[in-house]
Amino acid sequence: MNNVNVGEMEGFIAAIREDPAQAKKQKQVTGSWAFEQGTPQFIATLEYAEGKAVLKAELPPFAGGWGTSPDPVQYCLYGVAACFATVFMATASSEGLRLTRLEVTAENWMDLRKQMGVADGNVIEKCKLTVHAEGASRDKLDRVTALTQERCPGVECLTRPIPLEVELMT
Repeated sequence: MNNVNVGEMEGFIAAIREDPAQAKKQKQVTGSWAFEQGTPQFIATLEYAEGKAVLKAELPPFAGGWGTSPDPVQYCLYGVAACFATVFMATASSEGLRLTRLEVTAENWMDLRKQMGVADGNVIEKCKLTVHAEGASRDKLDRVTALTQERCPGVECLTRPIPLEVELMT
């Protein structure tokens, strides 16, 4: 339903109800800096169940990049939008709603003075998700939106302080 493998999802829910330890997952991405002038600056290969994808990123041109690939913040916004959309559709599907449209826009407002070393303060001033959904009543879509906002790992990354460890290896 809605291009969501509901059977697999329901099987996982049943499995974690029986053994909560199966819900614990760890994700990892490792990338490397490219030193060749004029090329994308950071490259990572992401492996997933059916293959792998190579992602390239760099600073925007005004901050020292070349304009040959997306910047990291675009990937961050993509991740939040994709996470929200997937959780939204999984939630709608588990509620038995067949939707006809879902579009999620993630945007942020930044003040880059801190990143550029010329001032203090927050870099990210605000983030916003805009959701366009069709195929169910407004009340049902409001419910799915609220449940998604509660359940989405991407939203949690933006709204809850998460312990961060940085370890320098030489």
